[in-house]
Amino acid sequence: MAERLSPDPPMLLSWFKPAPDSLWTRLEGRGKARTASLFNLVWVVWAFADLGFERTLDANWWWVTGWSFPTFLALYALAYTRPCRDTVWYGLAMALLGFVTINVNGSAGTSYVIFAGSFMAFTGRPLVCLLRVVGILAAYIAVATLVQRWGWQPTLILSLVYSFVSVANLLWRVNGQKEWELKLSHDEVRRLAATAERERIGRDLHDLLGHTLSLITLKLELSRRLLDRDVDAARREMEDAERVARHALAEVRSAVTGIRATGVAAELASARLLLGASSIRFDYITELPALPARMENELALVLREAVTNIHRHAKATVAEAKVQVVGKELALCIADNGCGGVSAEGNGISGIRERVRALGGSVAFESERGKGTRVQIRVPLIAADRADLNSEPRRLAS
Repeated sequence: MAERLSPDPPMLLSWFKPAPDSLWTRLEGRGKARTASLFNLVWVVWAFADLGFERTLDANWWWVTGWSFPTFLALYALAYTRPCRDTVWYGLAMALLGFVTINVNGSAGTSYVIFAGSFMAFTGRPLVCLLRVVGILAAYIAVATLVQRWGWQPTLILSLVYSFVSVANLLWRVNGQKEWELKLSHDEVRRLAATAERERIGRDLHDLLGHTLSLITLKLELSRRLLDRDVDAARREMEDAERVARHALAEVRSAVTGIRATGVAAELASARLLLGASSIRFDYITELPALPARMENELALVLREAVTNIHRHAKATVAEAKVQVVGKELALCIADNGCGGVSAEGNGISGIRERVRALGGSVAFESERGKGTRVQIRVPLIAADRADLNSEPRRLAS
């Protein structure tokens, strides 16, 4: 007897594995895949509303609900996990399933149609999506009023629910797309800025080293020619070449230090953009003292690390940064109104402590649960630092 063939379970289950361009993958990139899919699925309980509201059920109610509900769940899962270009077809299949079952289980049929409208928002241009939503709504109204003979009141209420869910999803998708485009534009600005910086560094190094290396080469060639005829002159040329090389090395070190340096003013502006993209209002002082050169870069990196922690972990709505001179100390305070409750210090806070310790300063870290987090940094000022602070303060727009 020939062996009977059975479906291969792994192949069947592979259909429910999220595709790279699926709705699930898009939501997972925002950390909302499980929350959105499971929260929305809660409303499918309405498919069994007839058990509570209808005194008598249709003779075929259990049979129709028994096969339609698992079919809907399969379509729901496929709409999330298959490529987004196919989502519209699974949504239309849900709508068709609702129209077929509405005559026996009206609440289930309506639920399936509402879910179908919600999935119409995720493929195609917004106008096309809106036309699909309107088309399904028109078909639903026709079935409810002409076939089912429902009154205008329940039809109107359920149509409003359908419209609200569908349009809300469409607006959510459009806003998400705009946020993504804004992020891409920010990335492009950063890329262009990095390209311009690389070109500037290349020009500076060429101007800095081109003439110097040519001079060193010339003096070494001259010393080689003089070596057999005039040893003293050859030695002088070599010494000149050595002095030029040492001077060039000092200039290169100075240039690299300038390239690596990050200003606190630039970090404050960058922090406002970063936190603003997460709907966190960032306030900072309007007059920033001219920080000592030895502190500028380190404090900028400390500020960057603290702002990154707020962006990733704080769940705050407001953050602030303040730099001021208190007595013979420079104080930097970064605070937020987030969830707080940070007991263990991670790599970020450890890195802040190391940088401040290198400046001879101290870090006070406060994070009470429900009251946000405050990082207070104090660095003692030496005589040279106080001389730098006497210069004109930089005015920053807050």
